[in-house]
Amino acid sequence: MIVSGDWAVTAALEEPRRDWAVRVADGLIDDCGPASELRARYPGDDFCDGSGCVLLPGFVNAHVHLYGVLAHGVPAPAQPVADFWGFLDDYWWPLVENALDSEMISAAAAWVTAELAAGGTTSFFDILEAPNAVGDALFAQAEAVAASGLRGILSFEATERMGPANGQAGLDENVRFIEACRAGGGPSGIGDRVSGAMSIHTTFTCSEPFIRRAFETAAALDVFCHAHVNEGVHEGRWCTEHHGMRTLEFYERIGVASPRFQASQCVQLSPREVEIIAATGVRVSHMPLSNCEVGGGIAPVLEMLQRHVTVGLGSDGYLNDMFAVMRGAFLLHRAATLDPGAISAAAVLHMATEGSARTLGLERVGRLEPGWHADLQLVGIDGPRGLPTPVEAHNLLDQLVLWRSASDVSRVMVGGDWVVDGGELIGADLDRLRARTLEQAARLWS
Repeated sequence: MIVSGDWAVTAALEEPRRDWAVRVADGLIDDCGPASELRARYPGDDFCDGSGCVLLPGFVNAHVHLYGVLAHGVPAPAQPVADFWGFLDDYWWPLVENALDSEMISAAAAWVTAELAAGGTTSFFDILEAPNAVGDALFAQAEAVAASGLRGILSFEATERMGPANGQAGLDENVRFIEACRAGGGPSGIGDRVSGAMSIHTTFTCSEPFIRRAFETAAALDVFCHAHVNEGVHEGRWCTEHHGMRTLEFYERIGVASPRFQASQCVQLSPREVEIIAATGVRVSHMPLSNCEVGGGIAPVLEMLQRHVTVGLGSDGYLNDMFAVMRGAFLLHRAATLDPGAISAAAVLHMATEGSARTLGLERVGRLEPGWHADLQLVGIDGPRGLPTPVEAHNLLDQLVLWRSASDVSRVMVGGDWVVDGGELIGADLDRLRARTLEQAARLWS
């Protein structure tokens, strides 16, 4: 098949191309070039006419909590949340994560993957923390993800906050899942687009031996290990009080700061911590909107990018529209630095595609070039909801980041298979998915 667009962004940091097309064969980009030339070269191919659209790589959401949708609107505790620790201890843990079960998790995964796909996301990394559902929740979630057709890296966020035995059960859940994926899907028929990774929570919920064990297990399985890092001021202060050093300094001291470390959030970093991330090759995922929502602060992303840190972009399960997430990063860092040129649309689009893919260790994902996976989207720029000003190479990315949203995505392909047509997940009953999610949200809230 040949897929064309009025414009194509083959790679975020390269010049957009007018009247461009890609040829898809066996799940990969086989060839690319001007649409007229490709059609002449392969006259027998099917043709997807993307007139009025921009052809883009699919988004890669580097950090999401699929179960988070169930908490949108959950009743708040009687006392207002005073700080980030209060948000966790008085609200998020008791009212959300501790109450989750497999039925809730499966319903949320089915709905949010449909939402992600419809908005142009083709790959994502999910972190599931449900300490009272350890044992089967990850596999229940995986079935829903596999049905969506997306590339999903799934993990169970192991934590010792409910005791060492529960923490070890979380690590074991990750091992079991990773091995099942590699064995061809295991008992649940997971499929070849779903894989696993190791994940822990934080230094203040995980002991040093536990953290070492998690990273050693990840190394033995050749996967990355994720942890939330300094999402607010609490963890840095806690580490200083209990370990005599800040969070990244502690991770460096115990020998786990490395390219295998996928550190999310990284909001409240000292200059020394930024240096450690850059020097050790730690990979970072940035969630600008959720950091604002919980009052965590603004991550020093510009400093990390200047030091060539691998940075991806994620939604954190808050707003899963990656256009909104990109717009948040684009505006937030300009405001924080009082510099309207602090970060470009190309930089945030790169973070949302190839940068996120690199953060997650996904190979040949995030570009539209021969040999790369055929993960792509067509985004409308014409018609009644079209862009308000003429599109040129110099302004296309700014207009995409500032003026487009998930509702402008018309078609999405993953690995050569169409998963979205007309903005809807192919083969999905959205009314049923919505009703099931509403039912499970009500169960959670009760």
